[in-house]
Amino acid sequence: MRTIIYLLVFLFLSDLQAQQPRKLGAADIYKEIQNLNFLGSVLYIAAHPDDENTRLISYLSNEMHARTAYLSITRGDGGQNLIGPELGPLLGIIRTQELLAARRIDGGHQLFTRANDFGYSKHPEETLKIWNKEEVLNDVVYAIRRFRPDIIINRFDHTTAGETHGHHTTSAILSLEAFKLAGYPQQYPLQLEYVQPWEPLKLFQNTSPWFFESQDAFNAVKAEFQEIETGHYFPISGLSNTEIAALSRSQHQSQGFGSTGSRGETQDYLKLIDGEHPERSENLFAGINTTWSRLKGGEKIGELLQKVQEEFDFKNPSASVPGLLKAYQLIQDLEDEHWRNLKTTQIKEIIGACAGLYLEATAEKPLATKGEAVTIDLEVINRSSLQVRLASINLFPTDNAIAPKALMPFNIGWNEQMTLKFPDEADYTTPYWLNAQGNLGMYAVEAPEFIGLPETPRTFKAVFDMETNGTRLSFETSIVYKTNDPVKGEVYRPFEIVPEASTRIQDKVIIFADSEPKSIPVILSSRKEGLRGNLKLEVPKGWVSSPESIKFDLARGDEKTFFFQLTPPEDQGEGLITPVAEVNGNIFSQELLSITYEHIPVQTVLLPSAVRVVKLDIKKKGELIGYIQGAGDLVPESLQQIGYRVLEIAPENISETYLRKFDAIVLGIRAYNTVQELHSKQDDLLEYVKNGGNLIVQYNTSQRFQLDNLAPYPLSIGRDRVTDENAPVTFLAADHPVLHTPNKITPQDFTGWVQERGLYFPHEWDSKFIPILSMNDPGEEPLLGSLLVAPYGKGHYIYTGLSFFRELPAGVPGAFKLFANLVSLESGELKQETVPSN
Repeated sequence: MRTIIYLLVFLFLSDLQAQQPRKLGAADIYKEIQNLNFLGSVLYIAAHPDDENTRLISYLSNEMHARTAYLSITRGDGGQNLIGPELGPLLGIIRTQELLAARRIDGGHQLFTRANDFGYSKHPEETLKIWNKEEVLNDVVYAIRRFRPDIIINRFDHTTAGETHGHHTTSAILSLEAFKLAGYPQQYPLQLEYVQPWEPLKLFQNTSPWFFESQDAFNAVKAEFQEIETGHYFPISGLSNTEIAALSRSQHQSQGFGSTGSRGETQDYLKLIDGEHPERSENLFAGINTTWSRLKGGEKIGELLQKVQEEFDFKNPSASVPGLLKAYQLIQDLEDEHWRNLKTTQIKEIIGACAGLYLEATAEKPLATKGEAVTIDLEVINRSSLQVRLASINLFPTDNAIAPKALMPFNIGWNEQMTLKFPDEADYTTPYWLNAQGNLGMYAVEAPEFIGLPETPRTFKAVFDMETNGTRLSFETSIVYKTNDPVKGEVYRPFEIVPEASTRIQDKVIIFADSEPKSIPVILSSRKEGLRGNLKLEVPKGWVSSPESIKFDLARGDEKTFFFQLTPPEDQGEGLITPVAEVNGNIFSQELLSITYEHIPVQTVLLPSAVRVVKLDIKKKGELIGYIQGAGDLVPESLQQIGYRVLEIAPENISETYLRKFDAIVLGIRAYNTVQELHSKQDDLLEYVKNGGNLIVQYNTSQRFQLDNLAPYPLSIGRDRVTDENAPVTFLAADHPVLHTPNKITPQDFTGWVQERGLYFPHEWDSKFIPILSMNDPGEEPLLGSLLVAPYGKGHYIYTGLSFFRELPAGVPGAFKLFANLVSLESGELKQETVPSN
């Protein structure tokens, strides 16, 4: 059992994330042979996607040829998204795929824990309380035992509690503890069904001047660090290490981390935390045997492979196959299971590449259901002079197999079709960490062997048994979907197993501003011929759905909308409604989502189709809101829920005349950071305010910000935030209309907020701004800059760091009431309150 799981994990870590078969050129093959001849591993540990030093990971992978992995404690679920509206778990999926794309470029592997990125944390104590320290520490130990690194490198300093993001410091604290615990079998003994204890030899922290107050402060202690030159140039690829690192980092598109490649000398710095390392040695593996002689029976293998490397013919890689086959056979006799499995997979890929083998299994369509039969197109070609025979092909996990026993002549393609019938017990292909209900700090993972994997392993594979030079080799490839796009040409995407029916309601929060019923459109999708059954809407107590159920009869591929009338209770209340389809006694109540971006593979996700309904006693003034999108959020859709007409404004259309028709203009999050055209339109926006309009500016970051006239009066953005969503809120300007008109705002309206109160509050402002609220995290000084209102001319300029972009889509009643008041501010000068400024 343990061996099977180990193979599953390693094969997954190898390269199963990529849909298109790898096509290695001679330079790539040579690099893989160099990697094959290095028996050393490094695990880099940090907290989030983007925390990793891609320059160092690329250096370790491409210069030292070390097996290198990045363990990201979280998937980045709590951050913001600069390329679309996805937040929370969906953003975590995007960032997971961005990390995998980065690793495909810099040569590393990717691992995770079950920890959920719940948002910014100011102290490790808070972090570990929310995460559940024992479970996350378990996962870090598990990652070390699974990957078996000789060296661990932390991105962050374990001694900086309270000085930086709590997740950052916590990642280093956990790494330090796991470094000591992983080798003891009595620690986390349940893991030993899948992995064995492992003792890493060295623990470093990857430091840099960035972590110090100044370059001078860094220089004062620089002599304590190990300096490594990581600006190497690789003639074999035509790229410097720093160029590769920039390409890797630029995969973090959802965070706007596009990076320009650089060339020339570059230094990285490491501080030894535990273990022994020769002073001033730039070789991180100094004192560690990284040759084949570290394994019993490995010396002969090393001699063979060294000869293969030295005699490699870039014009005829197939000449290396005989030597590689001899080494392959010896590897099968190794006692060390870990290295035997790793190097077997490595050398088989190299042999296949040297032989010019192309093996592919593609499904006729991208989605299938349980019990369905799908045609699989098979392609095999031998593009070398080697004698290669195709012995058999098996489609796993079924017993469907064929045995062509066909000789593969040079450059003559072999094509065949097989039928794959998917078992009724097949699992849906959706992110495994979202299958069960987790909590604020932790994802729930029911299959222990999946813990830490970046994706759900693909269970449907084609295994090609090939024979050459008297040796039989099995090559495994995941079944994928391939099509030809008229513009892009050949396009691959994952092949997925999905339910035969799925339900969804487009709006994830539905607000009832009065007691009138609303028509709820429920979308039912069919992926089965003759899908017949009943559709109903499950509602909370006090809510009424009509009709009770609706019969349906859909063909395969149909998507039809059915309408239910939902009547709210008389009193204010909230709950969940769930569209449920019943087919032959089977219940379908999940939504099938597709996440599609150019830089990552298409992601198919199954989530509960429940949506939140809120009966809210809310009043508003004005009708038409202009919305200028920034990094992307769902605030416009939320405002439409309470009866506003919202028109999104393209920056090029902004003019003082055009803006006059709007009752308020709202800028989306990070608008000034992400939409450069806005800078030239700022005078028009401020003129709109001067003539009687309300301008509501949601948060921007102080980074990448260059705008002198952000507001009509001096205003400086800071980095202050309140991360406790339950932090008490004090009303500084208790009589201000924004707290009274048209909705009375009370402290109760700040209950039920999610993730945080707000972020990037201004830290300095002109006395003409009126601070409305005061709030702070436990043990900190009150912050006054979360909501600032300034009368300007006949209108109002409003700047807010409150997280409306999270609260409105989450259906928080108080956030809706307060935002409606911001929009509803009437023109005319307001009496200024005597309130302290920061």
